[in-house]
Amino acid sequence: MSAPRPRYARFERTRLDHQQELVEDYVEEIAQLHRDHGEARASDLAERFGVSAAAVSKVIAKLKRDGLAEARPYRGVFLTDKGRELAEKVEARHQLVLSTLLKLGVPPHVAEADSEGIEHHCSDATVEAMQRFLETQSD
Repeated sequence: MSAPRPRYARFERTRLDHQQELVEDYVEEIAQLHRDHGEARASDLAERFGVSAAAVSKVIAKLKRDGLAEARPYRGVFLTDKGRELAEKVEARHQLVLSTLLKLGVPPHVAEADSEGIEHHCSDATVEAMQRFLETQSD
């Protein structure tokens, strides 16, 4: 029999999820801004997230380092192919979590708020289970 995992180990995945959460929120929002307005500017991101321009600049620098975005002076922020792929995955997961919560009877305003956090912490297995659940439900 293997040794029990240390108590802190169960929080390890959550810590890693939190590190990825900000990146996912930003690529999702950049994609949304491009769809809605044809561009994503740092000032738009600062307004949407309620943070300073300096905070946005730090995240954009990380997105650039990770190969998810390009920033051009006076032209805004653009997702790379890798960034667009991540944004699509995050948006699909968000919609799936939101749809599941609504199907469970969670009020829409609560489901929207909760899905913003839950979407980042669902394993692929949980996402697949939600998809199967929704497919078995009739309207």
